[in-house]
Amino acid sequence: MEAKPAETLPAGTQWQYEPKWDGFRCLAFRDGAKIDLQSKSQKSLSRYFPELVNALKNLRAKTFVLDGEIVIPVDGKLSFDDLLMRIHPAASRVQKLALETPAVLIVFDFLVDDKGKDLTKLALGARRAKLEGFMSRFKNASITLSPCTSDIKKASKWFHAGVGLDGIVAKRVDLPYQSGNRNGMQKIKKQRTADCVVGGFRYLESKPLVGSLLLGLYNSEGLLDHVGFTSSIREEDRRMLTKKLEPLIKAPGFSGKAPGGQSRWSTKHSEEWQPLENKLVVEVQFDHFTGGRFRHGTKFLRWRPEKAAKSCTMEQVRMENRSALALL
Repeated sequence: MEAKPAETLPAGTQWQYEPKWDGFRCLAFRDGAKIDLQSKSQKSLSRYFPELVNALKNLRAKTFVLDGEIVIPVDGKLSFDDLLMRIHPAASRVQKLALETPAVLIVFDFLVDDKGKDLTKLALGARRAKLEGFMSRFKNASITLSPCTSDIKKASKWFHAGVGLDGIVAKRVDLPYQSGNRNGMQKIKKQRTADCVVGGFRYLESKPLVGSLLLGLYNSEGLLDHVGFTSSIREEDRRMLTKKLEPLIKAPGFSGKAPGGQSRWSTKHSEEWQPLENKLVVEVQFDHFTGGRFRHGTKFLRWRPEKAAKSCTMEQVRMENRSALALL
């Protein structure tokens, strides 16, 4: 069951609202001694989260299928970076991280009950009631129930509270489980803006034109940290933008954390970048900021020639670090 993107919360008695958790979507299967954690792409996540496999094994219920989200709390906050670190080929490394930063499964739907009965043809309202009963009978600290509400005002408060959520998910309470389509669920993601210094750029791989702008924000020590990029540049603007940026090429570009560094995804081209004088400011739209950077590529909105580069600080995104765990 997947969600259709939407701009605003849908209203009406047929809707239920839930926090959109910032983790890995997961179906948790148990059939006797057999347990599996499965991603949306139907790949097993079990080897990466052995502590959750053990938690599911310790439940007295021997049969069930739960739908939820895997998250990792660190210092009272949700850490997507620690989630990514779990996808590691070495089992010893995964076991070490499982002990240091144990994961939690936040459950929000019920597909098969503890008697082996298929619940997917029931309406969400009925599935939710059965899920709440299941969670009250079978408890484990590593498996928790996601809150929900039918009150759109409460959902709106969640959305605007700045508690580190990805947004809100709205689900039709009168529909069965919509596997393979997006008819019964909408996601309303937070979209925020920030003014950033252009600390550098990368050329396109195929031609000597600007491909992406490298973005920076000043940290508490007054150093410019690389925090992400934007590549949403119109093709017709690339040549003029290249002429604008090349005369400003000057090291170091970033006085704090800089781009680069080898990773399993990087290529020689992706590590190459041109530093710029810290003069240009852009406004970008982003959906999430974590671990000192924008999670995904941002959307270029406009140049801000009236803004001083030094005014582009981490304070703009500080609210993103507040914890979502208080909702559980």
